[in-house]
Amino acid sequence: MAYQSLGDTSLEYYPCRYGASKILFRGPQRTLEGDYIAVLGGSETYGKFVQYPYPDLMEGLLGKPVINFGCMNAGVDVFSHEQTLLDACNHASLTVFQIPGALNLSNRFYAVHPRRNDRFLRASNLLKTIYREVDFTEFNFTRHMLKTLQDLSEEKFAMVEMELKEAWVGRMKSLVARVESPMVLLWLSERSIADPGPDGILGADPVLVDEDMVNEVRPFVQDVVEVVVSPDDIQMGRQELVYPEMDKAAANAMLGAVAHDLAADALVNSLRS
Repeated sequence: MAYQSLGDTSLEYYPCRYGASKILFRGPQRTLEGDYIAVLGGSETYGKFVQYPYPDLMEGLLGKPVINFGCMNAGVDVFSHEQTLLDACNHASLTVFQIPGALNLSNRFYAVHPRRNDRFLRASNLLKTIYREVDFTEFNFTRHMLKTLQDLSEEKFAMVEMELKEAWVGRMKSLVARVESPMVLLWLSERSIADPGPDGILGADPVLVDEDMVNEVRPFVQDVVEVVVSPDDIQMGRQELVYPEMDKAAANAMLGAVAHDLAADALVNSLRS
């Protein structure tokens, strides 16, 4: 395994757009014609700091185009609101969707930016009533806001958690129903689907998603591929990441290059079987 030397270096992502979408995806831009696989997902799918993300590795193993529609910090909403992406998935022979967390989606309690789903826009009157002591104008990101609410009151936060989980299941079912090609869900995490995680509510990604939620969506997809990345694989994979020193903290939040090797192998095995 060849390790990348860290320092003042960074990857060229060749950002590009498809159709009328305003989202910048990782390039180079590909043609959406012929037989191809579409891959939806968040930061790991985009392959931040990763020279060869798992969609690229899948393409090499399968010998057919695999188009990377990964979007940084994406929740379900970013894909639900982009007709260009839905059209691309409908014309694909298969769609792979990296399971997103449940915190970055609009719901009865708060709204997120339609394309940058990790950006908190506003709280509903209902949430303001529940948390009268909170000034929601102080928050720019969903994770910061939710962590603050959780720390203030576990009892109140239980209502928020239930709403987010219900919204996630409903949004996922709606998205799957709108995609005409067969869909495979990818669970890519440092924890298993059955493991809620030692850090509880805001622990390992996909945040707030549990086994019951995945099982509610499972009957409507072709397969759920589970890839659990061990601490040793994460540590080894982070040595292969390419980033400038100023991005070291962000790079240490990623699963690393080995996770992409594991994801590509698992997905290809699922498709071939």
